Amino acid sequence: MSIDGFRTSRATCLLAPNPSPMTLDGTNTWLIAEPGSPSVIVIDPGPDDEGHLRRVLAAATASDRRVRRIVLTHGHSDHSAGAARLAELARAPVQAADPARRLGPEGLADGDVITAAGCELRVVASPGHSADSVCLLLPADNAMFTGDTVLGRGTTVIATDGNLGDYLRTLGQLRDLAEATQVGLLLPGHGPTLADPLGTLDYYLSHRAERLDQVRSALAAGAKTAAEIVAMIYTDVDPSVWPAAEWSVRAQLDYLASLGGHVSLGGATPPDPPASGGTPSPQDPPGEAG
Repeated sequence: MSIDGFRTSRATCLLAPNPSPMTLDGTNTWLIAEPGSPSVIVIDPGPDDEGHLRRVLAAATASDRRVRRIVLTHGHSDHSAGAARLAELARAPVQAADPARRLGPEGLADGDVITAAGCELRVVASPGHSADSVCLLLPADNAMFTGDTVLGRGTTVIATDGNLGDYLRTLGQLRDLAEATQVGLLLPGHGPTLADPLGTLDYYLSHRAERLDQVRSALAAGAKTAAEIVAMIYTDVDPSVWPAAEWSVRAQLDYLASLGGHVSLGGATPPDPPASGGTPSPQDPPGEAG
């Protein structure tokens, strides 16, 4: 069942037409508004696709509403490339953790509360997948928007601008937050919604621990490059996304080295894998390249 058109009381998903092994079914663009509000918040406009952006604008401005602001969970192009064009069409500012992605004076920092469209969105800094990742808590719906920090299917690659140590801390903090605030639904940047936040976050944490054990075993078995490790431990993943898996392996090696070990591998830096919408987007395929 497609997530396109999925609704909570205050959130509606519009699926961008950029499916690929890297973006799953496409990017989930979210419209947020209290019922009856004259304005809307747009989360992650998605790629610079004129048809999708026009569709988002039409949905957001139905019944004489207006786009109050555009918010980015992070700066990867499958989420952010359309932000400038949508801002132009809607005459709305863009808020992001990364100053380079902003259009307007306001950024996003941990603990910020966005009050607009009759709703409150609480910003949760979530570095790991990327340095600038944030999640957004919507208490009125007991829901949290997770961008690429948690996907609706599979697990998340640690991108070249990410860090595994940060990501593990983020997952633990999100689990604590979900438990403390009784979050009942995760609304991801790709894939379907997740109705068991605690179970999902527990799985993500155990999956990371398992991958680290697999990397240790591959090293003990004589693997000499990140590519060799990928070939040994990502046997269940489509080889077309192995370059993205190398990003995660290198992040795992960096993490193991930070724990006090000495890890040194040869091999060239993996190239960016192809993804729809232009610049590659570092998310996992359904087979879990994370």
